[in-house]
Parts: sequence; C-alpha cells; structure tokens
Amino acid sequence: MPNTTSQLFAQVLKLSALLIGAIALVGGVIGWFIASAAGLVSALIGAAMALVFASLTAISVWLGGRLSLGGFFGVVLGGWILKLVLFIVLVATLKGATFIVGPILFVCVVASVLGSLALDAVAVMRSRIPTVDTTKTAN
Repeated sequence: MPNTTSQLFAQVLKLSALLIGAIALVGGVIGWFIASAAGLVSALIGAAMALVFASLTAISVWLGGRLSLGGFFGVVLGGWILKLVLFIVLVATLKGATFIVGPILFVCVVASVLGSLALDAVAVMRSRIPTVDTTKTAN
C-alpha cells in the first residue's frame, strides 16, 4: 500500500498501463475476429488513446500537487484542456480513416477509461497517506 503521493501515482500509472494493456489484447483479438486487421488496429488505437489520457491525468495531478493551490488548479486545468484538444484532433483525424472500425475503438476507449477510473478510486482508498498534518502545532 502506498504511503506517499509519489508511490500512489506510480501505482496508479502501473495499474492503468496493465489494465489498458489487457484491454488492448482482448479488444485486439475480438476486433481481429470481427473486422480482421481494421478491428485489431481500432482496438489498439482506442487503448493507446486511453493510456495517454489516463497518464496525462495522473501526471498533471502529481505535478500540480507539488505547487500552490493556484498552481495545482492551473496544471490540472491545463492538462484537461490539452486532453480535450488532443481528443478533438484525434477524432477529426481518424473520422474518415478506412482502417478504423468505430464501435471497436469506442468500446476499447470506454472500457479503458472506466477501468482506469475504478483502479484510481481503489488505489486512493487503499493508500495510507495522511490527510491531516499532525506534525505542526497551532500557535
């Protein structure tokens, strides 16, 4: 169980990568049987997108946690805006691609995102990071 925020974020990134890798594998196999190479590519792209977005979230919160409250919100909001713009660019780029099977990509992205959110919640609930600093005394 993580005792520091650095350990927590390392665990979150590792577990998210493992889950998304498993989803890429299972989704890729299912996608291959449904739509051959296009299904495989769609599953892999969907999982890769989810991995990038989950990693950006964890990294922005970790970096923001090292700053003041205003810096925290700036980094987290900046990361969110970056993810939104990146997502719009990716969807616009891939929209007309003939090698993409939309439903397979969608299912892999949604499964990866929901799984990552569940893993994040479990990791935070199981961590042993104090929320109150008992070392400081009131004057």
